Amino acid sequence: MSTATTRPEKRLEGGWFQRLAWSALVWLSMGLLAWVPFLYVAIRRGRPSDWGALAAFVLYEAVTIPWLSSTNDRPTGDPFLGIALFVTWVTATCMLLFAVFDPKAPAHAAAGPGYPYQPGTPYGR
Repeated sequence: MSTATTRPEKRLEGGWFQRLAWSALVWLSMGLLAWVPFLYVAIRRGRPSDWGALAAFVLYEAVTIPWLSSTNDRPTGDPFLGIALFVTWVTATCMLLFAVFDPKAPAHAAAGPGYPYQPGTPYGR
């Protein structure tokens, strides 16, 4: 008979300053470093969905960098590339601000469950 042990789920709480700083990295690097915050989250929390988000942004980099280098010969640019870049920046920003980090736990929840009185202990007299 095997017993499955369950590990407690890791939480990654982030304040608004941290969320805004990661979002600023995405915008200031023009999307080239959009994968960095998701690597941080995937390493810290390790959920399969976090690794999937990291893989999606790495794939985005693998596609857009050659796309950027192939559109340099046109003076007007590629409007589809511009749309793809903007959508990716907005998606990464929304994910970092609202979806990736866990909300802070209330103070009373951090204390853990209360233990009821157990008969036979010297503290319950």
